[in-house]
Order: sequence, then structure tokens, then C-alpha cells
Amino acid sequence: MSDENMLFATEEEQLLAQERNAADEVATRKFLTFRSNNLLFGITAEDVIEIITNYPVTRVPMVPSYVSGIINLRGQTIPLIDIRKRLCMEPIDVNCIIVLNVNEMQIGILVDTVDQIVDVPVESILPVPAHNAQKYVSGMSQLPDGSGTMLVLDCALLLSD
Repeated sequence: MSDENMLFATEEEQLLAQERNAADEVATRKFLTFRSNNLLFGITAEDVIEIITNYPVTRVPMVPSYVSGIINLRGQTIPLIDIRKRLCMEPIDVNCIIVLNVNEMQIGILVDTVDQIVDVPVESILPVPAHNAQKYVSGMSQLPDGSGTMLVLDCALLLSD
């Protein structure tokens, strides 16, 4: 076999190896994890604009009980949803706000603590059991490092009545 044929075979083998590696890669999604009432929730990282703490909240009358008020973030008025109240949990005084872009609208959610950003394999996200009454959770997944089960929060449903 000539050197040219050897070189060609090597390139072909390299292409096959690259195709095998691409097939072996697992599709993942990035989630920002946070805790409320000792439950671990995840929201898609692409929806997160920023995380802020100790921000002054203006109370607003005649809004649903789960709306804590509004904040003025660089000239933009953003409504705040207390995730504990929205999920029918006992409210506590928290000052950690995750600002999200949900359906082209910015909202803030009050959470106990923000944990980390994790890559979760898409196929590991399971549907929520039918008997589960948690209508704001669209799925659940074991974290890749085995540190717990993340409940995938459906942020669009937070805005519905």
C-alpha cells in the first residue's frame, strides 16, 4: 500500500472516530438550581437574566397573595413572585431574587438560596408522576453528581392563575 493510501485510510478512520464520538455525546441542558423549603428546583439557565440580593421591594395593593411586590431594576418595573407562596408553602423572609425572562416578560422570583448551574442529560428528565399535585413542576431529574433530585420548575405556569 502506498503512503498516499495509508494517509487516506488514516483520515477516513479519523472521520469515523469523530462521528462515533459525536454520536456518543449526550444532549444536555443547563439548569440553575435553587432551594425553597428544602426542595431543590431547577430552571433553564437560558431563562435567567441575573441573580440579585437585598433589593428594595415596593408592595402593591390588590394583587394575588403570591406577588410580593415590584422592584425597579435599572428603570424597568419587575413583578416579584414569592415561590414559597406560589407553591403553597410556609413563607419566610428571603432576599434572594432570580430575574427571569418568561415569554418575553421579565419577572423575579424570591427563593431561599441559589445553588449552582448544572448540565443535566435531557433523557434523564422524567415526567412528574400523575398523582403529584405540584402543577408548576414539569419534570424531575437525578443530578449527575448524585447529590439529589431536581424538580424542573415550569416558569410560564407561575404566571397563570
